[in-house]
Amino acid sequence: MTSTPAPASTLALQTGLPVVVIGAGPVGLAAAAHLTDRGLTPLVLEAGDHVGAAMRAWGHIRTFTPWQYIVDPTAEKLLAPTGWTRPAGDVPPAGAEVVADYLEPLADVLGDAVVRTGTRVVAVTRDGLDKSRTLGREQRPFLVRVQDRDDTVRDVRAAAVIDASGTWGQRNPLGASGLPAVGEAEAEAAGVLVGPLPDVLVTDRDRFAGRRTLVVGMGHSAANTLLNLAQLAREEPGTEVVWAIRSTDARRLFGGGEADQLPDRGKLGTDLHSLVLSGAIEHHAGFAITGLELTGDGTVTVVGQIADGERRMAGVHNVAAATGFRPDVAMLSEVRLDLDAGLEAPRQLAPLVDPAFHSCGTVPPHGHRELAHPGEPGFYVVGMKSYGRAPTFLITTGNEQVRSIAAHLAGDDAAADEVQLVLPETGVCSVTLPLTDDDAAAPGGSCCGTAPAAEVPAEVDAAHAAWANGEARIGFATGVEGGRAADIDGGLLPLTQVRSQVGGSCCG
Repeated sequence: MTSTPAPASTLALQTGLPVVVIGAGPVGLAAAAHLTDRGLTPLVLEAGDHVGAAMRAWGHIRTFTPWQYIVDPTAEKLLAPTGWTRPAGDVPPAGAEVVADYLEPLADVLGDAVVRTGTRVVAVTRDGLDKSRTLGREQRPFLVRVQDRDDTVRDVRAAAVIDASGTWGQRNPLGASGLPAVGEAEAEAAGVLVGPLPDVLVTDRDRFAGRRTLVVGMGHSAANTLLNLAQLAREEPGTEVVWAIRSTDARRLFGGGEADQLPDRGKLGTDLHSLVLSGAIEHHAGFAITGLELTGDGTVTVVGQIADGERRMAGVHNVAAATGFRPDVAMLSEVRLDLDAGLEAPRQLAPLVDPAFHSCGTVPPHGHRELAHPGEPGFYVVGMKSYGRAPTFLITTGNEQVRSIAAHLAGDDAAADEVQLVLPETGVCSVTLPLTDDDAAAPGGSCCGTAPAAEVPAEVDAAHAAWANGEARIGFATGVEGGRAADIDGGLLPLTQVRSQVGGSCCG
């Protein structure tokens, strides 16, 4: 997909005002490293008391990304004079290890003048202009309103703003229609609901041991929680594990096993599949939650719709809502955002990450052009938040986003447009959607055969084309093709690996 970039912001070069980065997670700190390397002045504003606040919340969970794809190369260069070296080996780190062994040293190098913790951004606008004013808008600096840990409110002027605040803490509701289920708020107030990644085996062990827990969701957060609960059940008699998903088929999460280019991600799905088959996890597919009813014995009855009508799950002590996240754009109400109406991702990026047609983790590298908001030059949303409601974000992609943006803000669009993301091999989703498994096995079921059962929008197909210079867009293949659309009527895409071709076709 091609797009017209927003004009480069020259305020950072002409005025010396800082580029405000919202959030001190991996992508936010990588942005600060790139801005520093470009001779610009970053100012990182973190709401938490420490860097990596969101990652600390799931610090007990091991990522499926090896160190080499987490550490930003420019950040590594900035750290090198201190004697810091990237942790060796192919074993992916836990969240707490990423914070302690990477984010904290990087924040120390950047310094307290750059990284401000306990500083929450509450609003972003243009200095002296509200959202309705157009004339001279791009010549005005941004005004970022912040609240410090002592509740002092003040304004910070900025040449540009990079929002890397993420989506942690903004979970999707349990209700199947995008709204909270009836009784969900009451269940949360009663303490029945827990987050997507509780520390089941250590900190929160007593809460789950010997009790019945329902995990809702079909992402990697759900898989991690289910695996930990299954281990707890082996160690603590009476522990019951229940898993419910809206889809009628979980094979998309079970994944491609050894075909996955991130081995730990493949193993996650394989292990989960084995536990379901063994009966260690009670699995309910096609279950759409409509209500939660508190009882007098400290449990909740979860009410849902299945194909045959209503189903009630009684005696549930905990509900782990691993339903994904959505961006909080309330603080950006005075910014002229250009967001896709469905995903709430930047309009040019949305077709690249749309989970309806894309689930393989092979989102192509992208930068300032796809992330631009044409009505608000100099403002960008990056990292997990840039994907809106799509769940396929990888830290590596965020590092590439901020590299491109920093180069653009420094006036080096040649570098900003250059693809510098290095990943193993090429993998991109096929989006051919057979009606049934039999169709998938039939001669006409390949992407070069008969017309697919579900048509792929042209903008999605075009988004998987090569770069303008002919280089293939690259990513981590999972070994499972297609996105949510492949779940329709139990349809499953064949496990064939497809290289990206110009025009988005897999036929060459």
